[in-house]
Amino acid sequence: MQLKTKVPFFSLQEQSTALKAEVLSAIEKVIEQSDYVLGKDLVQFEKSFASYCESAYALAVSNGTAAIYVALRALNIKEGDEVILPSATFSATALAICQLGATPVFCDIDARTWTIDPADIEKKISNKTKAIIAVHLYGNPCRMDALLELAEKYKIELIEDAAQAHGSSFNKQKVGSFGSMACFSFYPSKNLGSMGDAGAVVYNNPNYTEFLAAIRNCGKNFKGEHEFLGFNYRMTSFQAAVLNVKLPHLDSWNKRRQEIASFYKNNINNPKIEWQESHDSAVSVYHLFVVKADSREKLMAYLEEEGIGYSLHYKEAVHQQAAYKDLVLSTASLPITEDLFSRCVSLPLFPEMTLEQCQRVVEVINAY
Repeated sequence: MQLKTKVPFFSLQEQSTALKAEVLSAIEKVIEQSDYVLGKDLVQFEKSFASYCESAYALAVSNGTAAIYVALRALNIKEGDEVILPSATFSATALAICQLGATPVFCDIDARTWTIDPADIEKKISNKTKAIIAVHLYGNPCRMDALLELAEKYKIELIEDAAQAHGSSFNKQKVGSFGSMACFSFYPSKNLGSMGDAGAVVYNNPNYTEFLAAIRNCGKNFKGEHEFLGFNYRMTSFQAAVLNVKLPHLDSWNKRRQEIASFYKNNINNPKIEWQESHDSAVSVYHLFVVKADSREKLMAYLEEEGIGYSLHYKEAVHQQAAYKDLVLSTASLPITEDLFSRCVSLPLFPEMTLEQCQRVVEVINAY
């Protein structure tokens, strides 16, 4: 009996092995210099990543959730304010809003792109609305033209949650360069991942710099005074050193992700399977390749049997999660979001996948 070829959902082993010597060398320099907190490597990464995102500034923080929190706080989001966001996102997007005492107002998504629906946003804008968070879900950019128009029309802030979208673009402009601020995560599995937790806020207005830097450093301003209550949200020099090694590889990794996604789209032929599409002006970097199946449970059982890795992004929409059950505005019906998160399954996709592995995934999906 011929053994079935197994395909992991994701693997960092190949990338980590290839970069091990360079990463260790960078970490050794940090140790030699004893430059562990807010040091040279962090400053270098902030400059390099801002440039990569076609923005003026980047502020490195401890993780992606911290990035959203400090961005909201710098934009003066406070108790009683409302922030509109898609429920089709990771819980941290809404968590940061709630930490400030503000109210997340959940919005539905476009049926084709699975990103926030501008038409549904406009229905939910009130006199309490202070910001919109555009989540570039699975690396697929939102309709930034329409969102910028709404932000300008109603004089509200536009924030990008680009935690899954390092290098994506809309109208040939990099995500992270639109609106007031953009928030990134460098969790190890991201397109640009650290070797631990890390994040960043990217922005263009220099007036935010001192306040953002103080928030991440216990409220300590450039004069060394603890001006207000902040948090310890600093990225370590070790993680900055890792990211400095990895950033030059990001475009090639993204290109490989796009090649794998194209291979799937061109070769999967099964009416029971649907996938995310991109707006004509959007270029996705495919942090994930997520499909909708006729029955998620049946597909997962089948993939398990065939040795194909998979994951759920996500099991529930945010407004369906227990943590948000007491929010009055979380009870709204979001039919497109709810349909996606009742049927979605993430298929294997990482830059080091071989052609044989890709072919195996297609073969299994087509036979489902």
